[in-house]
Amino acid sequence: MTIQKPIILAPAGDVDSFLGAIAAGADAVYCGLKIFSARMEAANFGVEELARLTALARSRGVAVHVAINSMIKPNEIEKVEKIIAKLVAYVQPHALIVQDLAVVNIAKAHGFKGEIHLSTLGNASFSPGLDAVKRAGFDRVVLPRELSVDEIKIMAEKTPPGLDLEVFIHGALCYGVSGRCYWSSWFGGKSGIRGRCVQPCRRIYTQKGLRQRFFSCVDFSADVLVKVLNKIPEVSTWKIEGRKKSPHYVFYTVKAYRLLRDHGSDPDEKRRALSFLDYAMGRPATHYNLLDQRPQNPLKADVETGSGLFAGRVKMEKTPFFVTREALMKGDLLRIGYEDGKGHAIQRVTRSVPKRGRFTLKSRRGTWLQKGDPVFIVDRRESEVQDLIQGLKDELETIEPLSVKPPKRAVGVGVAVSPRRKFRGETTTHITLTRTPVRGNKVGDKALWLSERAMAKLPNRVVQDTWWWLSPVVWPKDEAAYMALIKQVIAKGAHRFVLNAVWQTGLFADPGSLELWAGPFCNIANASALEMLRTLGFSGAFASPELGMEGFMTLGVGACIPLGVVVDGNWPLAISRIVSDEIKLDTPFSSPMNEQGWVSRRDGNFWVFPGWRLDIASKVGELKRAGYTLFATMEEPVPKQMVMKQRPGLWNWDHDLL
Repeated sequence: MTIQKPIILAPAGDVDSFLGAIAAGADAVYCGLKIFSARMEAANFGVEELARLTALARSRGVAVHVAINSMIKPNEIEKVEKIIAKLVAYVQPHALIVQDLAVVNIAKAHGFKGEIHLSTLGNASFSPGLDAVKRAGFDRVVLPRELSVDEIKIMAEKTPPGLDLEVFIHGALCYGVSGRCYWSSWFGGKSGIRGRCVQPCRRIYTQKGLRQRFFSCVDFSADVLVKVLNKIPEVSTWKIEGRKKSPHYVFYTVKAYRLLRDHGSDPDEKRRALSFLDYAMGRPATHYNLLDQRPQNPLKADVETGSGLFAGRVKMEKTPFFVTREALMKGDLLRIGYEDGKGHAIQRVTRSVPKRGRFTLKSRRGTWLQKGDPVFIVDRRESEVQDLIQGLKDELETIEPLSVKPPKRAVGVGVAVSPRRKFRGETTTHITLTRTPVRGNKVGDKALWLSERAMAKLPNRVVQDTWWWLSPVVWPKDEAAYMALIKQVIAKGAHRFVLNAVWQTGLFADPGSLELWAGPFCNIANASALEMLRTLGFSGAFASPELGMEGFMTLGVGACIPLGVVVDGNWPLAISRIVSDEIKLDTPFSSPMNEQGWVSRRDGNFWVFPGWRLDIASKVGELKRAGYTLFATMEEPVPKQMVMKQRPGLWNWDHDLL
């Protein structure tokens, strides 16, 4: 059988990066719009601009994928419809990258004919869920970065016809699993799930006197290991991360992986490709989990993890300077310090400097630079690449600009949302979720995370009365054991389950015979997504806990299935597959702002908890009036050394989620 070469999918956060990807020979480019993108910090594109760029790309045989992969709030559905209608009319992208279920039906209702890809934020992390992904209307799954080659092969073996896989091969790593990180939202109302992450995981934290960036990862690079991925036919696409990166980075990473894909068996071409990756000016990189037998932890205490290529450290004399570890070219852009540091600054290089040469830094009366601050090269505008980009810009100018008008087609077509109604037998229920059974709970209010330990020695009567919660993350290596556990608990009479990924329906032999709720980690935030859940067989759904008061109230009014909400307890900042060798589990750590937390191991993953509770229990009356009927408290064991702060845990209740 002839295996088709995987396509190389390049990132573009601005016009120059888009054109740099084309110049380097990318097969496809992915980018975002000004809104509803999971990289809102990038410049991104307007519809008019994107229409011309897509026309240019199409003339070169390059596909364009548009990311509308933000969680959609209740009052944003009409905006999404208008944007998709414009994309269909003027851009006609080859694919949409989607996190929120609402976008699937909206796109189809407005006549979108391209493919729909499930973003890695959708967390399709185990093979039995792929059939459910396909039934929901997706054509491709973007797999989590955390998977090993062996796990990707497990996913590939279970990929149904008509669905294919996309894997990341290069770029930045988040500490938290995609779609399972609420750190930025919890600390400041800027949600990573909505593309506005302020990267609190990359800050300095202190634990027992040790100050480090415990959660800041180096980059991921598959580099020569892509030869293994090249042999998996279901993996149709190699994805390069970096919509906030420079055109230089995009150009050289694309060039490198084209060489590794097409000439990876040639030692000279392989060396050339690796030199391109070194030259791309990313962070230091690891293979991460790609090799099961040799995993590499990307949390490295002795490595600078600021974005860009580390070039040296500030030295202080009469004027500050640094001795560069890399040759500097005129026009290079330097960043001094980390973005969360007091000495953070940007400076353009005004002259070429050889390796180990001295470069003087601008001093603002010597007050903002400190000895030892790291210096990074974050962009390079070399003439060869700039000339290629300029040539494409000249060609772009020959394409007639479009006058984009509001869509003629009325919004709301084909996206039926049932009005709020009283559901048969509907009553208000309060449940308390724990890891192991707690004595004294009344029958009917128990909820347990599904595990062998939780189920051990429980009488059938208790099993039947319990709400069983599934883990927010299930990995391929664990899926068989997890399915056996589900089968076991059902045999004892369990019938109510809270699924924390929509695709977890695939873990059940006969989901139609059970009461299944979409859990809070499904990040459900609008009525159209609820309608999709209803068609997929869900009995109810928890609202995303990131919503503010207005979002909760609006969602309740438009609900077509019963709604639940987490009103109290230990909600995690993030769930990760890794932990630093330097951090102690179940031990308090703190940020410079004295925001405290701790890390615990749960079901093979590492959960980061904040040092204060989520608490909107005082709002239950309002939530009831808005139509919510199921209220959950999440209790986690708090380490003995951890003193929980008494502070409001309203999260985004009093201000609208950004």
